[in-house]
Amino acid sequence: MRTITRRTCSFGLWSNLDSIALAGRLGRAGYDYVCLDLQHGLGDLAGLQARAGAVREGGSHCVVRVPWNRPEYIMRALDLGADSVIVPMVNSVADAQAAVTACRYLDGGARSWGPLWGDQAPGPDRADAAVQCFIMIETAAGLAEVEEIASVPGLDGMYIGPNDLALSTGRGRATYRNDPVIEAMLERIVTAGTAAGIVVGLHCDGAEMATHWAGRGVSMLTCATDTTLLEQGLAGALTLVRTPPGAGPSPA
Repeated sequence: MRTITRRTCSFGLWSNLDSIALAGRLGRAGYDYVCLDLQHGLGDLAGLQARAGAVREGGSHCVVRVPWNRPEYIMRALDLGADSVIVPMVNSVADAQAAVTACRYLDGGARSWGPLWGDQAPGPDRADAAVQCFIMIETAAGLAEVEEIASVPGLDGMYIGPNDLALSTGRGRATYRNDPVIEAMLERIVTAGTAAGIVVGLHCDGAEMATHWAGRGVSMLTCATDTTLLEQGLAGALTLVRTPPGAGPSPA
């Protein structure tokens, strides 16, 4: 099973749609990871086991963005098959510590033991080593403490939510492309993560953004979303049939 590290770039897909068949196809597409979004996506915990299993059977690392930074969401996602979790709206060191604690059984962890598969489940030590905990930096409060958050013991990485970060810091819908303040904020998070020796992830709006930041210290890059790919594919197919390649203007 693939893992996400800071030494090599991992390129991933984001899934908003609640479909087991689609999750399997995404898992087989060759991306390093697939993130199943339970915060803003259509899926929920009830269907997570089947979707996570489909992603993993396809060969991709299964990441789950939980609905909120609450231990019952984090622990349940891990029980149901997530290899890693992304925890949203982490605003402080205490928030980050709470997320990490919910992911671990040992060394001060608070994860509740309740494996679904009995003897097939790994022991606590192996389970702790296998799980990755990523927290989101997407608010002005989180940015203000990013260096301290990055140094929280047991944290595997920080995942940047650039849209909420821009909104929270009063930059509206600006991006790094047209606002140097946004670019400086992203660079600050990357620098903090690099200094702490953890993964830095970024939610990208496409391949161009992912390629840009891959060369700047970001090693976890979400570069496509299933809903966007579907919309683009549908529009592209319709354009082809309505305007065949090489077709000229209709004769007078």
